[in-house]
Amino acid sequence: MPGDGDPRRFRLIRRVDVTGVSGTGVVAHGVQFADGVTVVHWGGDHPSTVVWASLADAEAVHGHGGLTYIQWIDREESSP
Repeated sequence: MPGDGDPRRFRLIRRVDVTGVSGTGVVAHGVQFADGVTVVHWGGDHPSTVVWASLADAEAVHGHGGLTYIQWIDREESSP
């Protein structure tokens, strides 16, 4: 589990492939840093890595109205 300020990992899971490019299921992995900066790495036939100012920005482009969602790998650190 990440400590205070550690990056937090996630999977990007797609229920429906609206564009017909990335498929369904786990389509990308990512990490969110303590300052909100988010990095998403896409696998598949055309891999790429994108840096976003925030997770909200990445979701605005790739969320497709809830058809793609975040599944956290690391739990959020709770305060002592």
